[in-house]
Formats: sequence, structure tokens, C-alpha cells
Amino acid sequence: MKIIATLLSAWAVAFAAAAQVAPRKVELSVTDKGFGPARIPVKRGEPLELVVMRKTDKTCAKSIVIPDAKLKAALPLNQAVTFNLTPTKTGEMKYVCGMDMLSGVLVVE
Repeated sequence: MKIIATLLSAWAVAFAAAAQVAPRKVELSVTDKGFGPARIPVKRGEPLELVVMRKTDKTCAKSIVIPDAKLKAALPLNQAVTFNLTPTKTGEMKYVCGMDMLSGVLVVE
């Protein structure tokens, strides 16, 4: 009986782990033209791994702010910065540089 209970418990843990959705990786670049892509379609409730890379020093986008997700981070030159977030409502989730001059949106469907 103990063996069956142990096997069932192990199966339940494995099933729960498999049921969790791996985040979708979304790459965002900062160039001298701003954020790219400027519009990214995503789904409500979809876990995201947003990877941001600043590729130039000729930009004011040396940080990124995502107000709706309460996220803010410096963007070191040529170093990936990763955010994990899950949009909870439909509409546009704006991301901006620290000076609020350059922007883009996650279009949540």
C-alpha cells in the first residue's frame, strides 16, 4: 500500500510540473531607432520571458520601465536583461525608456 501511495504522490507532482506552461521568450532590442519591435502581440494569461538587449550607446533608452507590471531596470550595453511577467488584462501594456521618450507596447489579446 505504501508503494502505491508513494507512486501516486510522485505521479501527481510530475503531472503538476508538466502542466505548468513554460514562458514564451520575447526578445526586444534597443537600437539608435528605439525599441524594436515596437509592438509585440501576446495573450492574456500567457507567461512571458521578456529579454531586452541595448545594442547602442546612441540612445536615451538606458533603462526600461513597464508601469503596468511595476518593473524598472537599467539596460547595460550589450547585456541581456530578463523580466518574467504574465499579462492579466487585455489592451496595451506600454514599455518606455527611463525618460519616457521612447516606447513600445505589448498588445495583449
